[in-house]
Amino acid sequence: MTVTVVGIGGSVRAGSQSERALWAALSGAAEAGAEVHAITGEKLVLPFYDPQLSERTRNAVELVEALRAADGVILVSPGYHGTISGLIKNALDYVEDLHHDQRPYLDGRAVGCVGIAYGWQAAVTTLQALRSVAHALRGWPTPLGGAINSADTRFDPAGRTDDEKAASVLRTIGRQVVEFATHWHVVEEEA
Repeated sequence: MTVTVVGIGGSVRAGSQSERALWAALSGAAEAGAEVHAITGEKLVLPFYDPQLSERTRNAVELVEALRAADGVILVSPGYHGTISGLIKNALDYVEDLHHDQRPYLDGRAVGCVGIAYGWQAAVTTLQALRSVAHALRGWPTPLGGAINSADTRFDPAGRTDDEKAASVLRTIGRQVVEFATHWHVVEEEA
């Protein structure tokens, strides 16, 4: 059984450090055997979420359908003023479109969370905010979360870094998402 992990992260700037950190976490999921799909950059440019609108943009439909099919999710947000960016928060608001699904919201899905900011305080508070949102959406945050200080750790376009500790944390988050998703499938099959 192959699990699917959807990564959401970055900023409107292609190749941002948060997008690169997302690729590092997704590499851990891929190493664990998952099929990975990333929604980053311009794909995150969405109208403000409005539950009353029945029509969605192409980007919004892609996001919702990817999450609907996902066995696990990895969220990486830049820290803006001590919390998740508006871009990432708005994307997560679209999870509301899954509320009538058999698995509503992020129910039964592992959610890896990473906050990345230029400084430890914002990186940690961003991570905390992501974990709170994952809980509110019925997701299961992985035991390990990542707080990355981009003043100390830089990623190349492929998500590689010389900071082996940060690289290991991100790969572990990706693997934990896959391990949970695999376990969840086994439990559902036995039920």
